[in-house]
Amino acid sequence: MRKRVIAALMAGVMATALLVGCGGGSSASSSGGDAAAQDTQQAASSGGGSNVINLWSFTEEVPGMVEKYIETHPDFGYTVNTTVIATTEGAYQPALDQALQAGGAEQPDMYCAEAAFVLKYTKGDMSSYAMPYKDLGIDIDKAIADAKIAQYAVDIGTNADGDVDGLGYQATGGAFIYRRSIAKDVFGTDDPAQIAEILGAGTNSWDKFWEAAAKLAENNVAIVSGDGDVWHAVENSSETGWINADGQLHIDPKREAFLDISKNLIDNKWSNATQDWQDAWFADMKGQGEKPVFGFFGPAWLINYTLAPNCGGSAPGEGTYGDWAVCAPPIGFFWGGTWVMANKNMDPEKVAAVSELINWITLDTTEDGLQYKWANGTLNGEGGTKDAVASGTVMEKSDGSLDFLAGQNMFDVFVPANDYANGKNLTQFDENINLYWRDQARMYSVGEKSRDDAINTFKQTVNDNLGISAE
Repeated sequence: MRKRVIAALMAGVMATALLVGCGGGSSASSSGGDAAAQDTQQAASSGGGSNVINLWSFTEEVPGMVEKYIETHPDFGYTVNTTVIATTEGAYQPALDQALQAGGAEQPDMYCAEAAFVLKYTKGDMSSYAMPYKDLGIDIDKAIADAKIAQYAVDIGTNADGDVDGLGYQATGGAFIYRRSIAKDVFGTDDPAQIAEILGAGTNSWDKFWEAAAKLAENNVAIVSGDGDVWHAVENSSETGWINADGQLHIDPKREAFLDISKNLIDNKWSNATQDWQDAWFADMKGQGEKPVFGFFGPAWLINYTLAPNCGGSAPGEGTYGDWAVCAPPIGFFWGGTWVMANKNMDPEKVAAVSELINWITLDTTEDGLQYKWANGTLNGEGGTKDAVASGTVMEKSDGSLDFLAGQNMFDVFVPANDYANGKNLTQFDENINLYWRDQARMYSVGEKSRDDAINTFKQTVNDNLGISAE
């Protein structure tokens, strides 16, 4: 692995909070959802030569995996030049696009894309550069079936011709992560199965969740910290995406209903009216907010890299550590993830080596594979962070119990959670459009705008910034 840092440390607005996917003790991370900023920007030395693989990423996570593979497979025979450019201020995508378009010896052979913009590279403007996994020599249909990769992840990584161009290594299907002590006080139990039923798990409806919110409010407890804790479940439960077949902006009824959800959370005092990734949000994880917060919607990475570092302790009895559990949510959703892709224009001599790396990261279900080590926290030795992985087969044979969850095996919840997530309602413009929508919802919820004004401003903002008119 060769790397040369050529850019200075960038100011990271949300640095620690946005570490969304580092596992096995790695210091790297993958970004999730609208958590866009990272705190470093790096670029590698120039690549070239058929024995050098050029790898591009927006965090150190995948480069760290590749480095571990080379370390443990001394006969691999290739060196890897890595280019890591943070997504801060939108720096990564233009640089990656330029490198892919330029071609030549320094072009990326492997590259990564996160959920917020991956469709640009699998189905959108830059999809023509991706090499289908089948062209890497992978029996992709069999491999996906054997590994039990969640359908939402496959759908996102599939190109317009129906071929899989990218897969991930994390499972980012979401669940509801709640405080055990509050559950016992208000509902008389902290059992995940019973709490799931109380919240309406599997109903694909918010009705029972809001009933629970009202009961919690009677006990001066907020069901969530802010509307951002509900947004990802709302977004992913919509029938359609932001752009219709004619290329026009479309507001799905379920996404439009988020305006009312956001306002109801404020008006009924069902939340602490925080904004995700801000100090007040983290305070609620410690139990130090305006009033106690029952829980947060999120994938396993939210437990490991956001809740745990911000719970106010590192052992049972400290802060809220060990006072958490996870259960099935009322609405299936996913949040975040990184897809690994190959450049179809790479030197043909590199194809077998790139295939070897991609297969090890995304599809290998053996105990030597990345995902088994990632799930069991052994990538860098024993005692690392356990994470939910893309392969259901791996999670089914792994131990996902966490002290943070009072010994609960989180895989019991996250394996089925992945099956309920929807990957068919995304567009390549979601990263920006989601931000515009949530800004307007926030202003409407606090009474700064009328409902109509919020919707009209949203439509105008999308048109002004993206050139997409409303239907």
